[in-house]
Amino acid sequence: MTQAALDANAAAPPRRASPKGAAFERAFEILCFSAATMLLATLGGVLISLILGGWPAFAKFGLGFFTTSTWDPVNDIYGAAGPIVGTIITAALALLLAVPVAFGIAFFLVELCPAALRRTISTAVELLAGIPSIIYGMWGLFIFAPLFSKYLELPLMTSAPPGSFMETLVQGTPGGSGILAASIILAIMILPFMAATLRELLLTVPAQVRESAYGLGATTQEVVMQVTLPYVRRGAVGAVMLGLGRALGETMAVTFIIGNSHAFPKGLFDSGSTISSTIANEFTEATSPLHTASLIALGVVLFMLTTIVLGLSRLMLRTSARV
Repeated sequence: MTQAALDANAAAPPRRASPKGAAFERAFEILCFSAATMLLATLGGVLISLILGGWPAFAKFGLGFFTTSTWDPVNDIYGAAGPIVGTIITAALALLLAVPVAFGIAFFLVELCPAALRRTISTAVELLAGIPSIIYGMWGLFIFAPLFSKYLELPLMTSAPPGSFMETLVQGTPGGSGILAASIILAIMILPFMAATLRELLLTVPAQVRESAYGLGATTQEVVMQVTLPYVRRGAVGAVMLGLGRALGETMAVTFIIGNSHAFPKGLFDSGSTISSTIANEFTEATSPLHTASLIALGVVLFMLTTIVLGLSRLMLRTSARV
């Protein structure tokens, strides 16, 4: 070998050894891409199958399917307005009742709770989040409904002045089942889920941030409202929207306690229905093709409601990120 060749080899940079996992890198990328593609394909397949299954109902009733509350299996006439309105009302009321309490529980556990009780209460909250929904439904029907009727419905209905707005608000059948009762059960169900999520978010706030605020003389309320909450704002919005998503799709607990009436609810104590409870009650009894198609069409509506909630949450997160 000539001297020039030896000098060229000496000047060439040393060749790096290939990492041990380099041979599997391409296979790993293909696997990850396949998993993501499979998820999107599954989601698209579910949506397409729901639309095809519910198309006979959409084609026959048109916009009337969304604007009328007539649900008559005998004459094959179906309107989904009652279950749609019931779903929105119960989910909104549940969120209205649960969110302040969930934030209060989370802030208490992180900021105010004695160390000796923090683990016990946190474990209890997590256990409540794991209770099956049918247990909440049975408890609501056999325990909560009689007490709710005796100590809240009857006193409010009898004390409401005739012809007043209060009378309109509390009208219904005082049996313990109805829109408000179902909303309270839903609120109890989503409360521990949101509280546990918010607690974990608050624990991500660096101790230096919190201690700096206290060092400047801030009170606990000021630290919570002006330091801790803004720090976890984006995650908190996501936690609330996840709770709303569960409230929209909850089935068994609502089926037990809402009264299962397809008409528009006239008051908070009136019976109603949700999309999920209607599907659960009638799918096994649907004998005509149009009845089955109408129930599948309700599934399409619920799918779209959930998608809208997800889109709103993404919009809120994007807006909060710009602030």
